[in-house]
This record gives sequence, structure tokens and C-alpha cells, in this order.
Amino acid sequence: MHGSKSDLPVVGEFDTPVGHVTLREVEWGAMNVAVETFPAGTDTRPLFKGLPDDRCQCPHWGYVVSGRFRVIFADREETLQTGDVYYLEPGHVLVYDETTDLIEFSPRGEYLATMEVAAHNLAAMLAGAS
Repeated sequence: MHGSKSDLPVVGEFDTPVGHVTLREVEWGAMNVAVETFPAGTDTRPLFKGLPDDRCQCPHWGYVVSGRFRVIFADREETLQTGDVYYLEPGHVLVYDETTDLIEFSPRGEYLATMEVAAHNLAAMLAGAS
């Protein structure tokens, strides 16, 4: 299987107080494949409220196409930037310091369970902003 950025369907596109977010995703076998753009200043911490430790519980493997972001674990913080390949273990949140484009692979089951909570939290946040 393969696809270009334009081949992946847009599953989320919305404006936040810091800018425009675009999420393109497809399921390939047991993996969720995502091509995502986050504006500088995006803080994902509110999205994971209600999950264990209020952190993303899904592992991710990916590549930073452009930009820079911080990965915050309970015991440490890492910075990822353009050209980095990464693995994020469960128990993280992300803060985007620059507008960032990334490609990410996640196990479908864990991803869907985590995104169900994140989508609920996002909907509440967007409803409160209008």
C-alpha cells in the first residue's frame, strides 16, 4: 500500500485559537497512518483529560517533515524537529513550538480508543469557543 498526502482523506480540519489543524488519516492493515499539520502554539494536554494520567496512551512511530514540538512524559521532556524519526511510548502529551508537519503510524486499536476521548474533549473545547 502507498499513498501521497493528497490521497489520504481529511478526517479533521478545524481552526483553533492558535491556527488551523489538518488531520489526514487512513487505516492500512492494523495501523493508522496519519499526515498531520499543527500550528505553532498547539498544546494537546486538554485533549487527553480523562485518560490515565491525562496523557495519550497510544504508541506512535513517525517522522517530522517540518517544524518542532516537545513531547512531555511524566518523568522527562524531549524535543523533536525537522528530519527526526521517532517512537513515542504511551504516556505523553505534545506541545508544538513551531508549525509542524508530520507523518505518524499508530496501532489502530489503541489509536481509536485514545482518539475517542480526544474527539470528545475537542468537541467540548470547540463548543465552548463559539
